[in-house]
Amino acid sequence: MGKRVFITAAEVSGDQHAAALIKSLKKLDPSLEIEGHGGPLMRAAGATIHRNTVTRAAMGWRGALRYFEIKKVLKWTATYFLAHPPDLLIGVDSPDMNIHFGRLAKKHGVPVLQYVAPQLWGWREYRIKKIRPVVDQIACILPFEEKYFRDLGVKATFVGHPLFDELPTNRMPPEGAVFPDRPPVIGLLPGSRESEARNNFPHMLDVARKLRLAFKDAKFIVPTVAATHPVVAELAGSFPRLDFAQDQFDTLVPKCDLCIVASGTATLHVAGFGVPMIVVYRGSPLLWHGVGRWLIKVRVFSLVNLLAGVDKHIVPEFIPWYGSNDPVANCAIDLLRHPDKLDLQQQKLNALIKQLDKPGASMNVAKLAITMMK
Repeated sequence: MGKRVFITAAEVSGDQHAAALIKSLKKLDPSLEIEGHGGPLMRAAGATIHRNTVTRAAMGWRGALRYFEIKKVLKWTATYFLAHPPDLLIGVDSPDMNIHFGRLAKKHGVPVLQYVAPQLWGWREYRIKKIRPVVDQIACILPFEEKYFRDLGVKATFVGHPLFDELPTNRMPPEGAVFPDRPPVIGLLPGSRESEARNNFPHMLDVARKLRLAFKDAKFIVPTVAATHPVVAELAGSFPRLDFAQDQFDTLVPKCDLCIVASGTATLHVAGFGVPMIVVYRGSPLLWHGVGRWLIKVRVFSLVNLLAGVDKHIVPEFIPWYGSNDPVANCAIDLLRHPDKLDLQQQKLNALIKQLDKPGASMNVAKLAITMMK
């Protein structure tokens, strides 16, 4: 009888990464039985999905409410593991959730692999005390994380970033006239969670209105996912020359001259196409000044700036983004009125991506998993 792998994911991106991992695991060992909690992409890749834990992903207080949902899933899993303990548990991203599944797996003597390291280097480093006992190995997707976690006493391996397994290999810009020889095309990317879209998209639309005053023929496009599509459809209906489509990121983003992006993996995804961007993330000033500014250790927040280094700040950031939307709009207008600034940012993004664009993360994690089960 083949080995059994149990995978848990709680985000749209986690569902994507897990699906690619499942395909790699099947290539290495077609006899593997793969199951877990996740989303539709994991199911399509061949896993048995017991609970959908992806489509209601949220952050902040809405995310805290998910605790009760996850608690029910944990209770079900505890009973299931009594009769069907897997040979390996793989938690994909979402460390706040997966630490609980890791603890559960350890009670049954099941080894635990965490795919995508928790960002302890950014904030809440004290969580290592909870992670160290319940994780046997971390598969890191950022180059500097391997040494960081090893220094903290956790076995860690840099596997590469899964985004470069998922991006099209040919990422040439579309043919035809380009800005400024035609009106600008601006992408609005409000995040992959419903709560992120509700927080960010109304303000992105306000920025878009201000940009329309400066560039009357500007066109706006919004790539969505299943969780954010209803929010965008609800708010964008009355906005002229705004197109949105679900699961069309790789088609829509290359058409853009500039993107306004909610901070997250999407910033690296946009950079993969060499599209200049402004990174935002709507937040509460009370939470930021009362708590956030004291807990967060990094000086930059967006992934592309973190990877470039503090001394090589590539893209403008408005994080946390609160108060007037004018600074974001003015920044976008300045970039569009000075195409040389867009060109310079594009050159820096392309140089950064060139260092990282090495497909193989999913297969590297799959090999780690097979080794752990041996």
